[in-house]
Amino acid sequence: MTSRVKRGVISEWWWGVDRWFLAAFLILLVGGLVFSFAASPPVAERIGVEPFHFVKRHAAFLIPTALVMFGCSLLSSRGVRRASLLILAASLMLMVLALFVGMEIKGSRRWIDFGPLNIQPSEFMKPAFVVICAWLFAEKQRRPEIPGNLFALILLLVVVALLVAQPDLGQTILATAAWGGLFFMAGMPWLWIALLGGVAFGGSLLAYIAFPHVASRIDRFMTGEGDTFQTDTAREAIMRGGWFGRGPGEGTVKRMLPDSHTDFAFAVLAEEFGIIACMLVASIFAFIVIRGLSSALAQRDIFDRLAISGLVLLIGLQSIINMAVNLQLMPAKGMTLPFISYGGSSMLAIAISAGFILALTRRRPENRSHTDRLMERTFQLHAA
Repeated sequence: MTSRVKRGVISEWWWGVDRWFLAAFLILLVGGLVFSFAASPPVAERIGVEPFHFVKRHAAFLIPTALVMFGCSLLSSRGVRRASLLILAASLMLMVLALFVGMEIKGSRRWIDFGPLNIQPSEFMKPAFVVICAWLFAEKQRRPEIPGNLFALILLLVVVALLVAQPDLGQTILATAAWGGLFFMAGMPWLWIALLGGVAFGGSLLAYIAFPHVASRIDRFMTGEGDTFQTDTAREAIMRGGWFGRGPGEGTVKRMLPDSHTDFAFAVLAEEFGIIACMLVASIFAFIVIRGLSSALAQRDIFDRLAISGLVLLIGLQSIINMAVNLQLMPAKGMTLPFISYGGSSMLAIAISAGFILALTRRRPENRSHTDRLMERTFQLHAA
C-alpha cells in the first residue's frame, strides 16, 4: 500500500487520480485484447498470416499504451497544454508529409510508413487539437482582448483542410463536432451557432458533390441499394448473437467481414458475447462522458473545465459513430471503437486522451478543500 504521508510522485498520483476513470479505461484496454481473440483471427487467415497475428500485435501495444496513459496522467495542467502543443505541431507536419509520401490505402493517404510501424498522424492530432482549442477559448474568456476564438477557428480550418485533402471525412466530422461542442460550452453566441450550422450544412453538401465515395455511402445508406455488404453482414452478426451471444469463438458471420477487427469489432462482440455485453461496453463509454462532464463542472479553472469536457466528448462521439455504423444508424465512416478495435495509432492516441483526462481531473494540493487538508493533516499527526 502506498502511503499518503510519503511525498513521492507515485504516491501523489495514486492518492490524487480519479480511480473510477482509471478503472473504466483499464477495463476497455483489457477488454479490447479479449475481443481481439474473437475478431481478428478470420482476418489474419484471409490475408495469409498466422491466425493470431493481429492478437499478438494488439497485445504488443498494450504496455506502450498503458505507459503513455500513465505518463500523460502525471502531467500538470500546464504540462498538458505544452505536451498538446508539441503533439499538435508534430502531427500537423506529419499529416502534410503523408499527402506526399504516405501510403495510399483505399484511395486515401493517411498513413506514414516508419519501418515496422505505420503511423496515422491524424489520430494523434485529435486530443492535442481539442486541448489547444480549449486553451484558446479559455484565454478569450480570461482576457477578451486576445482573439482566442479567431485563432481556434483558424486552427479548425487548417485541420479540416488537411483531413479533407487525405481525404478522411469521418475524422473531419469528428474534429468539427468536438470543436463545435467546445465552442458551445465556451459561451458561443446564438448568431455564431446559426452561422456555423449553415457552414457545416454547406460543407456536408459540398462533400456529397465533390467526393463520389461519400455520395455513394450516403446513397447506399438512404436507399439500401448497392454494395452494402459490410453493414448488412454486421447487422446479421448482431441479430444472430441475441441477448447472450453464441459464445467465445463461435461466431460465423465475422468470417465474412473484411474489417471485423477494426471498424466492425462491435458487431463481432455482439455475435459472440451478446447484446448484454454490447450494452455494458456502451455503458462504460457513457460513464466516461457523464463523469467527465460532472468532473469538469467541479473544476475552478476554465481551461481544465473545457479541456476535460472536450476530451470526453471526443471519446464519446467516436464511440457513438462506430456503434451507430455497426447498427446501420449512420453511413459507414471507417472509425475505430476506442481501445476495443485493433490499431496501434488509435490505441496510443486514445491513451493520450485518457492520460490527459486523468491528469486534469487529478486532485492536487492547490485544488484541495479545507476539509481535505484537515483530514490529511490528521493522518500525518496519527502517523507521527
